[in-house]
Amino acid sequence: MVGVPAFSCAVALTVGALTVLGYAPFALFAVPVLSLATLFGLVLRQSTARHAALVAFFFGLGLFGAGVSWIYVSLHVYGGMSVMLAIIATIGFCSFLALFSALFGAGAWYARDNGRLLCIVALPACWVATEWMRGVIFTGFPWLAVGYSQTFPSPLAGYVPVLGVYGVSLVVAVSAALLHDFLTHRKGRKRWSIALLFGMWAVGAGLQQVHWTSPVGPSFLVALLQGNIPQDRKWRTDEVASTLDTYRSLLQQQGKAKLVVMPETALPLFVDELPLGYVDELSRWTRSAQADLIIGVPERVVEQNETRYYNSAVTMGTSAGQTYRKQHLVPFGEFIPAKPLLGWVLDILHIPLADLSSGAAAQPPLRLAGQRVAINICFEDVFGEEIIRTLPEATVLVNLSNLAWFGDTLALPQHLQIAQVRALETGRYMLRATNTGATGIINERGRIVQLAPMHRTVGLLDMAQGFTGATPYVQMGNLPTLLLCGAGVLLVLCAAVRNYRARFLLS
Repeated sequence: MVGVPAFSCAVALTVGALTVLGYAPFALFAVPVLSLATLFGLVLRQSTARHAALVAFFFGLGLFGAGVSWIYVSLHVYGGMSVMLAIIATIGFCSFLALFSALFGAGAWYARDNGRLLCIVALPACWVATEWMRGVIFTGFPWLAVGYSQTFPSPLAGYVPVLGVYGVSLVVAVSAALLHDFLTHRKGRKRWSIALLFGMWAVGAGLQQVHWTSPVGPSFLVALLQGNIPQDRKWRTDEVASTLDTYRSLLQQQGKAKLVVMPETALPLFVDELPLGYVDELSRWTRSAQADLIIGVPERVVEQNETRYYNSAVTMGTSAGQTYRKQHLVPFGEFIPAKPLLGWVLDILHIPLADLSSGAAAQPPLRLAGQRVAINICFEDVFGEEIIRTLPEATVLVNLSNLAWFGDTLALPQHLQIAQVRALETGRYMLRATNTGATGIINERGRIVQLAPMHRTVGLLDMAQGFTGATPYVQMGNLPTLLLCGAGVLLVLCAAVRNYRARFLLS
């Protein structure tokens, strides 16, 4: 194609892929700032908005191609899709995500001839606006928002409980815009940009010294069970007895734990299918230990003459039995969108429980082990604005996950880092029980207190603490960030209209 900026696209693709080094497990938190600064420079030097969009698309393709290519593992290795179809689906998914980066490129290009200040304001606003859109359209996929890269030891982690992950993305993007400005303008005129950059990071470091929430009640002993059941064996009928034995054995090793947590769908039977003797045995152990047990298990419930299926967490023990049902389901993993048109996908993918119902959006915290426990299941903890619905009432967050679908890939440490951000946003402990990893305890400062070895059968035993109070993010959510981004995007739209009118008049 004539006029395609091939070199800029190649650079953008490479820089996008390298951006993954900013996230766990690499945690080079400065990399996303450098990457966005490079992207901003590439976008602004293009001759047309279309070229700018194309360059930004390749940046997104590199970012998601390197960062979420583990989708292939779930589709081919465990979903039964052929190699070629899985490759095509993975490329298609990453390309779809990259369209949001392209939208940023097209919008940001219009800020290039409207002054330094507009660029510094508009480019970050456009970037975060498209991140937010990616997190809500078609149920949302906010994975790899650049704010997730800024956990400890990044100074910008101090902004997380104030502004949330999108607010931190905005700070990262503003930092990139200031760095780009510093590198592209004459020496005598750029000192203020680098001073502002250092000032923002210093404020972030200072905010880390603020304690937004406070402990409530005594600390308690928690046990997180990691069964390490391979995904290709998990739902086989001849493996059910072995799985039940694994979790019974792990439970009986947990001594004086007051709260025990099993992973998502730990027991591969519907609740009503569990052997009565097995249930009685678990119940006797929890009562004798004066403990509460959270079990990840699917449910089937007859409602209005219709059988509904849920991905649930049920409890037993000293407290009354309670249930949480997953509300934010994964498209094509737990439900088929537009099923009359796309139902054929079920014939290609061998995914159990792919036709689930959503639980209620407003589910109160469960009262367990003297705490008010807000449960989220797997992918749900990617959505910070949904997690804070149970706050400030909840004192502890608990995540049940099964990432065996993704093997030994970047999905596991990336998901752990997302959980760190949720703990920081809310000022609460996050207790994660997973099938294969990463099972761990994260404190209210977003620091990992204890982490189980991945891909091993183990029970992780340590102390946890309930917290009360509300961080600024819990009180305001994403509203401040969205208002700031909306103002920046409005400036870009005004600049675009002015440019269009000027070209129209000249013609």
